[in-house]
Amino acid sequence: MYAALFLLYVVVEIAALVLVGHVIGVMWTVLLLLGGTLIGLLLMRSQWRRVIEGFRLAASGNGSPGAAVVDGALVALGSALMFVPGLVTSALGLLFLIPPTRWLLRPVVVLLAGRRAATVAAGAGSFARATRRGSGDVVEGEIVEEVFEGEVFEGEVLEVEVSDEEPRTPTRDRDGLP
Repeated sequence: MYAALFLLYVVVEIAALVLVGHVIGVMWTVLLLLGGTLIGLLLMRSQWRRVIEGFRLAASGNGSPGAAVVDGALVALGSALMFVPGLVTSALGLLFLIPPTRWLLRPVVVLLAGRRAATVAAGAGSFARATRRGSGDVVEGEIVEEVFEGEVFEGEVLEVEVSDEEPRTPTRDRDGLP
């Protein structure tokens, strides 16, 4: 299986180099390969910085964690393809490193990752967009500091005792002492 994929890769790369070399010339083909590599290296540097910034924003609650993870995966794939020699792999690597292409591929990657990834990305995106401070309804009320103890039977309070003690918890005994 791997041998067949490697053979397919070699055939596609050689065919692309021969075709492009025939159309634009050998020297321009070599310059195209070198220029693509240089642009790829510059894009890798800038896009990894952008991915790390996306992770920082997601960690602080200002960005979408799902988008940051997908962008990181696509930049990693593009970076790996840039290190594989060949014209076709370099072109694919450049496509994965360009932000508009990643934006278009993001839904496809989520679909390919499966239902769980889609659920996590959708939930994380909704969580990141939720407003947390300074908005919402103000509810008027008063704080009651009395503790009520009694027996409850089918949702009705049968006996009520008003106490000024701290409420009982599993770590406190009946006297309210730890």
